[in-house]
Amino acid sequence: MTPSPLGPPHGSPLGDGTRAVRAGLPEPVKNQPTLPGPVFASHFHLPGEVDGPYTYAREANPTWTLLERAIGELEAPRDGSADAPETVVFASGMAAVSAVLLSQASAGDTVVLPDDGYQALPLVREQLQAYGVHVRTAPTAADAQLEVLDGARLLWIESPSNPGLEVCDIRRLTEAAHAGGTLVAVDNTLATPLGQRPLELGADFAVASGTKGLTGHGDLLLGYVVCRTPELAARIRQWRKIVGAIPGPMEAWLAHRSLATLQLRTHRQWANALAVAEALAARPDVAGLRHPGLPGDPSHKTATRQMHGYGSVVSFTLSDRAHADRFLRALTLVEDATSFGGVRSTAERRGRWGGDAVPEGFIRFSAGAEDTEDLVADVLRALDSAAGEAGPADSR
Repeated sequence: MTPSPLGPPHGSPLGDGTRAVRAGLPEPVKNQPTLPGPVFASHFHLPGEVDGPYTYAREANPTWTLLERAIGELEAPRDGSADAPETVVFASGMAAVSAVLLSQASAGDTVVLPDDGYQALPLVREQLQAYGVHVRTAPTAADAQLEVLDGARLLWIESPSNPGLEVCDIRRLTEAAHAGGTLVAVDNTLATPLGQRPLELGADFAVASGTKGLTGHGDLLLGYVVCRTPELAARIRQWRKIVGAIPGPMEAWLAHRSLATLQLRTHRQWANALAVAEALAARPDVAGLRHPGLPGDPSHKTATRQMHGYGSVVSFTLSDRAHADRFLRALTLVEDATSFGGVRSTAERRGRWGGDAVPEGFIRFSAGAEDTEDLVADVLRALDSAAGEAGPADSR
C-alpha cells in the first residue's frame, strides 16, 4: 500500500517524511543545535512567584516539551486552533495506558476493554475492578465491542490487536460510543502515527508505547497519550504528576532524535512484513497466517479503509511448540525477542509468556529494515530447517 499523505501542519502541504524529519524542532537559533540536547535538571531557578513553564522536573522538562510537540504533529497535525490536541509523554507504554484508564474512570463507572489485546491489559482490568470500576470485554474483530458499550464511561480499542492482528472499524465504534457519552481511547502502538491517526477517526485519546515502532531502535522505554482537548490533557498530566511516571530527559531526547527516520523505517518494515506474509502464505507448514496487508486477511478491507500502512507485524502458527522453537533457533537475521517495531527483525513464540490465548506454536514476527530478499530467504530457510529436523515424536 502507498501510504496517504498525512494532514499538513500550519496549512503547509508537507508529506510524512518531511514532517517526521522536522517534527517538534524549535525555531532555529544561530550557533545552536537544530535539536537541543537533553536538559538534565530536577529543579529550575525560580525566584519570586511560582510561574513559568518549568518549575520542578516531575511536572515539565524542556526536552519533553519538544518531544510532545513532535508526537502531536505526527498523531494530530496542528490546525492552529486554540484547543488543538495535546500530547503527554510517559516513562513507558504501560504508564501511558494506565494514565488513561485509571484517571478517567472512578468507582461505579464502566470501562470496555478488548478481550484479545495486549497481555498486560488483564492486569489493568484487575486494578480497575479493585477500585470499584466495572469492566466489560469483547473481541476486537467484527466490532464486537459495540454490543457492550451501553452506559460505559470509556471504550478502549486496540487496533490492530496484539498479537492477533484483528482490526476494527474505529470510526464506527467511536461514533456509537460518543452517541452514548462514552470516551474513546485507541492503542496505536502497532500502527504508529504514520500508519493510523485515531484522533482523525474520532477518538478522544491516541495512546502508544513509544518503545516499539515510534523510536524503533530497541534501546529505550517510552509511552505517550495524545488528547483531543486541553481539558482531557490536564487530567492526564495531573495523573502523571501524582504517580511520577515521567520519562528521563535522555530517553525523551533519544526518542525525538529517532523520529527523523520514522518514515524511512516504517516504509521498509511495512514492505518487509508484507513480503514475509506473502512468502508464508505459500507454505503448507504454516497455519493461521495473519497480516492486514494480505488481500485474503479478514481485516484487510477495514485496514485498507482506515490505515495508511499495514504495519510491521505478521502472526502465524506452526504445528506445535517444538516446531516453533526449531524455527526460531534456525533464524540467523531475526532476534528472538519480545518487542516489535524495531529496525532489526524479531520473532518469538508468544505462548511462552502465558498471557495470550494463542496456540503453543503461535509466532509473532516483527519485520525490521533488512533487505527484503535477505529477510524472506532467512525465514524460508529456517522453516525448511525446522521441518527437516522434526524427530519421530514431533512428526506424529
